[in-house]
Amino acid sequence: MKIYALSLAAALFACPAIAADPVINYPVRPVRMINPFPPGGSSDPSCRLLADALTKSLGQQFVVDNRGGGNGNIGTALAAKSTADGYVLVFASGTTFTINPFIYSNMGFDPKKDIDPIIKFGSVPNVLVVHNSVPARTLAEFTQYVKSRPDELNYASAGNGSSMHLAAELYQKMTGTRMRHIPYVSPGLATQDTIANRTQLIFHLLPAVAQQALAGNVRALAVLAPSRSAVLPDVPTTKEAGMPGLEAGTWYTVMAPAGTPAHIVNRLNKQINAILTEPVFLKRVTDMGLTTMGGSPADVTAYIASESRKWSELVRSAGVKID
Repeated sequence: MKIYALSLAAALFACPAIAADPVINYPVRPVRMINPFPPGGSSDPSCRLLADALTKSLGQQFVVDNRGGGNGNIGTALAAKSTADGYVLVFASGTTFTINPFIYSNMGFDPKKDIDPIIKFGSVPNVLVVHNSVPARTLAEFTQYVKSRPDELNYASAGNGSSMHLAAELYQKMTGTRMRHIPYVSPGLATQDTIANRTQLIFHLLPAVAQQALAGNVRALAVLAPSRSAVLPDVPTTKEAGMPGLEAGTWYTVMAPAGTPAHIVNRLNKQINAILTEPVFLKRVTDMGLTTMGGSPADVTAYIASESRKWSELVRSAGVKID
């Protein structure tokens, strides 16, 4: 009886310590979620929706912190160098890990060693949109139009090495066409100049340009994805338009500094997987043009490897280099 009483007392005294343990009961204070792109970019709405959903489900504030620059490198590096305790996360672009390593000599962090994956959040395709003065109504007509005007048309992008830039490079490689690249410091400015006809086209990320296309400010010719988007249901895919293989876009992944406790990574993975299947949340992100993904941390690593093989070849053949 004495032994039992002592054991029970020890357990009771241990309970408050367990309850206060910041790892076991994660999160016990606000969590900073870095978005490594400027406010208003294509990733911002999804990042904020996820932060809000995590706030509600985990009972602590998840605060979005936009730290744009370097095609996602600056904000992701900031997260990678933070304390590995689960209180700094990054809503990273997959292209930071599948394109940037091949165009930057120094990303500010080691993408293979300094950061741990949590989950694939979702993907968005690029869509080819043109200024209304461009007479083409289909992808085939547009290709003929560009071929008859080598080096005359200007295409906008959110910067060298961005998904918009690489999508245009892939298109030119597949069609043998030549256009002039006009990189911008932000996707918003790139969109504005395409609407104003300072550039004639852009391979934009769908969420950032869909409303402009629906409003008639630009004309969408093709979605660079395997299936049509519910946001632009009348716009054919590149395969339907006669150009299979012309597929490009970006995808988002939640990551944490390397060494973040497995307990925290697993909890976040489980929670976000659940959020991605919640009907109201799913409808909201789908209405923005995003396709949810989910899965395990290992799935992120495998996807980075497969996408890196695809894009590294294009980067080399196109001679894309930042520094």
